[in-house]
Amino acid sequence: MRKKSSLPLPKPYEEYLRWYDMRLGPCDKQVKMIRSVLARFNHYLSDRKIRLRSLRIEQIDAFFGHHYISLARSTRRLYRTFIRGFLSYLHHERGILKKDLAQLVVGAPNFARSKPPRFLRRQDIQALFTDLSVATPSELMNSALLCLAYTLGLRPREIRHITLDDISLTKAELTIRERKGDNPLKLPLPEIVVKMIAAYLIGARPKSEHRILFLSLRSPHRPLSSSMYYRRIKKHMRRSNISAVPYALRHTYAQNLLEAGVSIYEIKEMMGHDTIESTRKYLHVHIKLMREVLFDDAI
Repeated sequence: MRKKSSLPLPKPYEEYLRWYDMRLGPCDKQVKMIRSVLARFNHYLSDRKIRLRSLRIEQIDAFFGHHYISLARSTRRLYRTFIRGFLSYLHHERGILKKDLAQLVVGAPNFARSKPPRFLRRQDIQALFTDLSVATPSELMNSALLCLAYTLGLRPREIRHITLDDISLTKAELTIRERKGDNPLKLPLPEIVVKMIAAYLIGARPKSEHRILFLSLRSPHRPLSSSMYYRRIKKHMRRSNISAVPYALRHTYAQNLLEAGVSIYEIKEMMGHDTIESTRKYLHVHIKLMREVLFDDAI
């Protein structure tokens, strides 16, 4: 009896193997491996009566979860490469798939993370800023903190160390000197941030010899700590019925940059990461966003 992987596959599979062989001239061993993975893929889809033309990314995810979850990471990565090649062929060469699913076939490091970066939805951001108030000095401070965290993606310790000398309201610029990795950066200030900082300086910041921007409102007026910043933003988020930590604002900033088409290398500099690997985790957010947009799921 012939092995399942050596049996003839449906026409699109066999045509892909011939096309692959003519284009790349792989060794026989590699062709057998690809055939074996495609045979399992075909068997999985056939059992569930899934047609290639109606294939969805969650069905591909389920296939890998069903067959290959227990394999070594390197083997799963190789098999995903085989499936990506086939999906790319179905879209670009045959037009069987209307959308290129190959770019969405990702593994554990990028998508199936147990604790992926959290980012806020559009309605969360609307609620967060709709609830802003500037009636008291404390609310003026919170508004300025929130705008810096959301529009510039700053860490608590970076906000804590901003001084009056780092801000140019006339040029709408902010210099971040105290950064992780000792990588200072000059950032443009959005108009809303300029207005909120100006309002805080005029209506809330205590008179003091300290040059640090944010000071405690009660005497003695000392520089605001990172933990105090965290608690203030967290309190406002809870009041807006948002069940997330303040760091979600930073993740949302990264997601907005990715959505706007900014390269991962530019984001690395803007986020103040030491290595590109630290920035790559935010690709999880972008890939998830791509999946939801491609398949009209709610974002």
